[in-house]
Amino acid sequence: MIHTDSPGKVCSRFHRAVELIGSRWTGAIIQTLLQGKTRYALIRSAIPDITDRMLSERLRSLEAEDLVVRRVVPASPVRVEYELTPKGRSLESSLREIGAWAERWLPLDSERRVKRNRKVAG
Repeated sequence: MIHTDSPGKVCSRFHRAVELIGSRWTGAIIQTLLQGKTRYALIRSAIPDITDRMLSERLRSLEAEDLVVRRVVPASPVRVEYELTPKGRSLESSLREIGAWAERWLPLDSERRVKRNRKVAG
């Protein structure tokens, strides 16, 4: 439930959560990390079009919010792994619901292009 002191106003916690999770690439990063701990390069390759700069920025932001933990593995060569914290993992059901909503209501990009082309031609 979304609580607010004033009717008609958005709860500040809700707004902050939506802004955090709704930031570009963040949902995809969390979705990737839901598969388990992984390295930076694997996250990068799982998310088409994300830049190194943006991935680094988003991972730092998620670390600051205690959603992701960064671990340095003392091996040769040294490895860095990222993993969701329990707080980050708790988003799994919410992301699953968003995914189900998207499957139902959002067309694939290819379907959108076909629909747009039909409007232009018609």
